[in-house]
Amino acid sequence: MEIIGYAGALVMGLCLGLIGSGGAILTVPILVYLFGVEPLIATTYSLFIVGLTSLVGATVRAGAGHIHWPLTLTFGIPSVVSVFLTRTYLLPLIPNPILQAGTFILSRSSFLLALFAVLMVFSSFSMIKNPPNQFPRNGNPSAGGYWQIINMLLKGFLVGGITGLLGAGGGFLIIPALVLIARLPMQQAVGTSLVIIATNSLTGFWRDYEFHSLINWPFLVHFSTLAVIGILLGSSLARKISGDKLKPIFGYFVLVMGFYILFKELFLS
Repeated sequence: MEIIGYAGALVMGLCLGLIGSGGAILTVPILVYLFGVEPLIATTYSLFIVGLTSLVGATVRAGAGHIHWPLTLTFGIPSVVSVFLTRTYLLPLIPNPILQAGTFILSRSSFLLALFAVLMVFSSFSMIKNPPNQFPRNGNPSAGGYWQIINMLLKGFLVGGITGLLGAGGGFLIIPALVLIARLPMQQAVGTSLVIIATNSLTGFWRDYEFHSLINWPFLVHFSTLAVIGILLGSSLARKISGDKLKPIFGYFVLVMGFYILFKELFLS
């Protein structure tokens, strides 16, 4: 199981490098089901892994000029605020258990994993229905005025909440917003998305200082190293292989995994 898990770390980074989203959605399930990490701690692990991996990918994209820095700030500032508020105030308010009715008990761990599974399902729909080749490739990022700015701020706050609560990067929301609302070309959208994901995730990890003493650092370093190798390979392959064809296929895989986790946590736990 651990060998499969480490292979999953490589795949997670590969997906981030190729399509700029989706890979981070695999991190928590891999940690929980293949390595036996407690779900709440797994979100902390995920924030570090996703943050570090995305930071490396963003650095590669920055060297190629594929980052739109003004939009990074517009989207990123409300995201960071939302991550901090979610990890500081919302997570501690979640009771354990969430619900108890007769013999049925919904623990906080199962609730977080079920919520994560719902996120996976919605993420998969975005990948399947809106592959990159359906988006406009060129446009004026400055067009849209106040409506565009407000929309991006709201989307940023939403993505930050998802990252803070579940440890997922939210690239499946960031990239469509950058392309459809801000009219960024796909390459710039992917690079900008990686910067936002890295900033959000590392902010959330920094906020989780109370969990740092529980972290198995050697394991986290090994997992993160494989994920970084994956994103470097993915970024290199992205120049030769179009992510347009891979994204819907990966979407169907995420959809199946989402329904499996949802069924397991609600009916088999």
